[in-house]
Amino acid sequence: MHLFAPWVDVLQGSGDKLTQWWQSRRATAQGGCGEVFLVGAGPGDPELITVRGMRLLQQADVVIYDRLVAPALLDYCPRGTRKLYVGKQCGRHSVPQQDINALLVREAKAGRIVVRLKGGDPFIFGRGGEEMAELREAGVRVSVVPGITAAAGCAASTGIPLTHRDHAASVCLVTAHRRDGAPALDWAALAADPHRTLVCYMGLSELAEISQQLTRHGLPPETPVALVSEGTTARQRALRCTLASMADAAAQAQLPSPCLVMIGDVVTLADPERVKHRLEATADV
Repeated sequence: MHLFAPWVDVLQGSGDKLTQWWQSRRATAQGGCGEVFLVGAGPGDPELITVRGMRLLQQADVVIYDRLVAPALLDYCPRGTRKLYVGKQCGRHSVPQQDINALLVREAKAGRIVVRLKGGDPFIFGRGGEEMAELREAGVRVSVVPGITAAAGCAASTGIPLTHRDHAASVCLVTAHRRDGAPALDWAALAADPHRTLVCYMGLSELAEISQQLTRHGLPPETPVALVSEGTTARQRALRCTLASMADAAAQAQLPSPCLVMIGDVVTLADPERVKHRLEATADV
């Protein structure tokens, strides 16, 4: 039984307008002008893709996908769909970003419907904005289908609310990896509000630096932290520690990437069945 069969069948009732819309897009593409859809695949669990994202995947001529896309999603591509892997990993970029941009333009200008399948959400540390700008400049029609970002997915899978009236009035998403020459993070601003949840993407290799900078700028070293590795998947591992201890905790537990770092009082609300305390987690190593 297909993973999505229960709700795909339910949606068939709205198919007339959708079919007309798709036939119109297909006719335009066959006329020599293709289209690119930047589709968020969600944070890892294949069931977290949106309905629209799944429908586009099932109609694509070409799917260009990232490393963090659930392999099960590719099984829903039509027979004959070309699947091109352009995944990136820290220190190992299989395809440079400028080459990905050129590939998108080339496939669309060949009259194809292209799905650019990206882990999480295309516009949250997914370089979707860069790809969109390149496609627009080349005169290629581009649409964006949002996805569930890792912060929301990991929050749900660990029982940690990103905001809470008693613990956090706001949430801030940052990335530990910066483009060469980009200004450094404003650590003082990030540490200024103890009642805000701070979520750091791609931070596993930078935990010591994150801890040092935030404590140096005033965030208490005992601030609760959750480290969520391979979030929302069957391989998810999550542990709770503190800002001061998080680098040691991750090293002792040998957490693999991708690993999301959640910092703030909301971590105290984590589901104890899903998030181990540092002492319990490291005892198993």
